[in-house]
Amino acid sequence: MKKTSVIYCRVSTEKDSQETSLERQQEELTAFASAEGYRIEEIFTDRHSGYEMDRDGLLEMLNYLKSTPVDALFIQDETRLGRGHARIALLHVMKKQGIDVFTLSDQGLIALNDMDDMVLEILAIVEEYQRKIHNAKIKRGMKRAVENGYKPERNLRGKGNPEGRERLDLPIDQIVQLKERGLTYHEIAVTLRGFGYQASKATVHRRYKEYEEGRQAE
Repeated sequence: MKKTSVIYCRVSTEKDSQETSLERQQEELTAFASAEGYRIEEIFTDRHSGYEMDRDGLLEMLNYLKSTPVDALFIQDETRLGRGHARIALLHVMKKQGIDVFTLSDQGLIALNDMDDMVLEILAIVEEYQRKIHNAKIKRGMKRAVENGYKPERNLRGKGNPEGRERLDLPIDQIVQLKERGLTYHEIAVTLRGFGYQASKATVHRRYKEYEEGRQAE
């Protein structure tokens, strides 16, 4: 069974003269991917600067890769994916998702220099520690809430979403309870996120203020 891949082509301007370059990239990369033994699932194209992340084709590709795992990405050269910080950020995304990047210019897997390798390694380490810190904050917030008499099994049973999908409403009664027990807005937010609510510190603060204003208006 062949491994799967996508192709990404980019030219820097919308001039008609660039159309030939875009078509040539598609033809050459299609032949390259096939020669490497990959089945091509989708081809994405852009006419935009490589320094920008707001590219229609790129965003469509990232959405596709998020929902449909593939084995490899084929590009003409590393600058087609992006330039400057955009290039590093996108290479990091590919590495994190386990997607091999092939370039026609390297005639194989992308050849990164030592600096690029070091930056990508640092990004991976930082991301891992950010996840650990985030999880520790959630555990700390939940522990403090329980120590202050908060009973999640009674207050939030059936209301949390373990898959973490976005919820339209936050449980204002639970926000009020946690606030009255001395938790900060940040601690309330991480506690609610532990139960599947997409809660930010700012949103929790806004909802509590709305509650206070409504109570004062009564």
